[in-house]
Amino acid sequence: MWRKVLAAATGSLLHHPWRTIACRHSTNVSSAVNSMLLRSLKDHYLEVSKMSPPTKVSPPSPFTIVKGSLDGSGPVLKRSYGDHEEISISVMRLANIIPGGAGEDDGDDSINQLFLHVDVSKPGQQDSLHFLCGLYPDALGIHSISMRPKAESSGFLILPSQYNGPVFEDLDERMRDALHSYIEERGINEDLFPFLQAWLYVKDHRNLMRWFKSVGTFINENKSAKYS
Repeated sequence: MWRKVLAAATGSLLHHPWRTIACRHSTNVSSAVNSMLLRSLKDHYLEVSKMSPPTKVSPPSPFTIVKGSLDGSGPVLKRSYGDHEEISISVMRLANIIPGGAGEDDGDDSINQLFLHVDVSKPGQQDSLHFLCGLYPDALGIHSISMRPKAESSGFLILPSQYNGPVFEDLDERMRDALHSYIEERGINEDLFPFLQAWLYVKDHRNLMRWFKSVGTFINENKSAKYS
């Protein structure tokens, strides 16, 4: 019985030898590609791991760093103002909003231009006052102001579901100046730039390291990719 089965299988292979050859060739190529990719991922991981972190910078007082913010997408800094206001700040780079939006001729502009989402909330109020600002090493400008539903995590991915208010530039100069004074009085100014810039470097470095490692683990089916 077993001889008949073996003979039938052997005969099938002799009539269609390319099936075995193609399968073996495909497996070998796939294994070689995976090995090459894993080596490249590991090399890049090790290279990035040797990069020196930026000089440690503390946020300007009285802002404090939100715990776990490096691993999340919510607020980075928070503070209390007066007896009733809570202020939180989220940050991201222009390149993260519009990939390639800053041209090659812009030099360091894309690095030195940060976007802040500033939420001012009060207890008992369902909505918070939300400012979208552009932050530079020597200046801060307001792009828009809106009222948004208060959330436990005022991350910058939360979108408003109601009227956003007028375009900031359409407001008269006196009101624009008053709104700038309003947030400056609450510590929202260019003094935040050194800390937020350094914080973003650390976050980007962590994300890149995590990306190399997670892709390597996925490619390596037995999840034994080791980086040391």
